[in-house]
Amino acid sequence: MTPRETQPQMQQNKKFMIPYWWKAVFAFTLGWMFINANKYFLNPILGEIGLEYSLNNTQLGLVNSIFFLTYTIAQIPAGAFSDKFGRKKLLVIGFILYGILTGVSGLMAGFTGFLVARAIAGISSATYYGPQFALSSEAIPEKHRTVGSAIINSGSGIGIAFGFILSSTLVLDKGMSWSVPFYIFGVLTVLVGILIAVLVKEKGPDAASKQSEQLEKSSNKGEKVSVLSLLKNRNLLITFLVLFSSIYGFTVVVTWLPKFLETERGFEGSQVGLISALVPLASIPGALVASYISDRLGRKKPFVFVLIPIAAVALWATVYVQSTALLITALVIYGLFGKIALDPILISTVSENVDKSAYGIAFSLFNFMGMMSSVIAPWFVGFLADKTGSMATGFYSAVIVLAVGLVLMMFFKEGPTEKAMGVQK
Repeated sequence: MTPRETQPQMQQNKKFMIPYWWKAVFAFTLGWMFINANKYFLNPILGEIGLEYSLNNTQLGLVNSIFFLTYTIAQIPAGAFSDKFGRKKLLVIGFILYGILTGVSGLMAGFTGFLVARAIAGISSATYYGPQFALSSEAIPEKHRTVGSAIINSGSGIGIAFGFILSSTLVLDKGMSWSVPFYIFGVLTVLVGILIAVLVKEKGPDAASKQSEQLEKSSNKGEKVSVLSLLKNRNLLITFLVLFSSIYGFTVVVTWLPKFLETERGFEGSQVGLISALVPLASIPGALVASYISDRLGRKKPFVFVLIPIAAVALWATVYVQSTALLITALVIYGLFGKIALDPILISTVSENVDKSAYGIAFSLFNFMGMMSSVIAPWFVGFLADKTGSMATGFYSAVIVLAVGLVLMMFFKEGPTEKAMGVQK
């Protein structure tokens, strides 16, 4: 072939090349799927785990609380380590270790060993959150960042639904041991970790160090930002507390809804997983539509005053109504208007109330404050169920916490968009 003949051939091949950012979005979407599937797939089979280890509801709640406790505490150190040792390296090592520990959890003969395995799994999963956002921001062109981020985030809802359906089908329908889903998800997670290692690239150390220098210079130009100064910012503090109330409700649903359906509503087998999966699945279009409308309106506060009351009423209806059709309707409405629909609005609110140079510490604090409710809710709702004899009280506690979040939002000041350096004007 002459050079002239090869040129059209090369142009033709270029047309069929998959852009790198597509590969990164695909890899990170799978990552979020299995991070979340592994967090929640055990919830439909909590009863089986309880029978194996002779546990009450308070102890069963501790299974999730211990995972989220170590996950939350490890968030900020993980971000610092990723900046020092390499984001991709830490993400991949942590992700693969997360898969191994998920499998190991199913091998534990005693409850203490099971809790230890879940606790270490929580630490290893913390290496994903910060590095993933940094790597995807590098990979996705700015004009495609919104849609790329939305696709990646949709992996959370898909993963939770997949985990619910698979574990309930295998254990409750097929009669397999509760440990089988741990082995399956452990292996799949390791494979996804290897796929991320193959598909995802990271900017070289020179580029990364230049970025760090630029960020440091821009940070030095303004006022030094501390955690305390961010907490003194009224809008930020209210946003963090509203996130706490929102995640509390979501954690109650994804942790205890499967057991509530089984023990108090008489659902069996894969029905439990399928009905529970309605919340994360409905949340995907809910988040996309909520973000779009909020961007069009240009204001956040009025939209929050729509989402939180509807989510609270839907949670109340979940335990109050007796009709299966109304129960399913309530769960779909909660999925559409609940935590995952509210997330993008609260994230945007943080970015509008802090300078870019403080984004790292602001979003780390945002995630830390929100995830604290995932530590408290599983144990506390199990405790309430043991004391009252019904899980309904736990769902009602979520309604109360959401109502408190709504009251706090009344004190949020929304005017012309202004950036603050961690100090409320």
